[in-house]
Amino acid sequence: MNTPHSSPAQQGAQPHSGARITAITSGKGGVGKTFVTANLAAALAQKGQRVLVLDADLGMANLDVVLSLYPRITLHDVFRGSHTLDEALMDAPGGFSVLLAGSGLIDYSRLTPLVRERLLEVLDAMRPRFDHILLDTGAGISDVVLYTVSLADRVLVVTTPEPTALTDAYATMKILASTQQRRRIEVLVNQINRPGEGAVLCEQLQQVVDRYVSSGSSLALRLRCLGEVPLDNSVRDAVARRQLLLDLYPGSPAARALRDVAQRMSLLDSPALV
Repeated sequence: MNTPHSSPAQQGAQPHSGARITAITSGKGGVGKTFVTANLAAALAQKGQRVLVLDADLGMANLDVVLSLYPRITLHDVFRGSHTLDEALMDAPGGFSVLLAGSGLIDYSRLTPLVRERLLEVLDAMRPRFDHILLDTGAGISDVVLYTVSLADRVLVVTTPEPTALTDAYATMKILASTQQRRRIEVLVNQINRPGEGAVLCEQLQQVVDRYVSSGSSLALRLRCLGEVPLDNSVRDAVARRQLLLDLYPGSPAARALRDVAQRMSLLDSPALV
């Protein structure tokens, strides 16, 4: 029997055709996870990819705020059966599609049988229609977050150099390794202060993982640093204006870094690297 949080690999699922599903998650809030997700989606769309972002923070969604969208129909309406997926699907700035959730709805912040069933149905329906599906999860390790991550082909953990963010990122990786048998996790370090800081922090995280997670295990957890995004005043301005950084300041250091990350994500789809 499949465990609630088992990954597709652990479940023995067959490979899917269609979109590669990436769960973008974090150990704590405030690290820029939703901002990163939206701008990575735009960067992938600029490369000619068909991209869907699913707002999987079902209880406290804010992707609509980041994108300055005002949905009439949300995933909650789809879950209730009052509207169809196509009615909820929206075009976002940046050339990608979104399925938005709502905020403050406690029924969707818990892992109920309805939430489990509807999330699977949504992904099964959307996967053939896109090249990439990005799941913007909630922060932390709630049941809903862990289940959502378990549905993804790969996981990208967003952190910052802040010690509490790194500690929580490590805790998330440890849980994903133990409950979902994840053996590869991508890492993006946001808000770095100097070039190369992200790579150094990824290496430090790998050393901790080697010592406390992989030690004594025949299957080691490997972290792959997907990139680093510098502290950039343009980011603050774009967030305040509720616009995509890649649209408002396409030549900014942070925008260039996010396009580099999107390029690496595309390269990971090569059969030799997946």
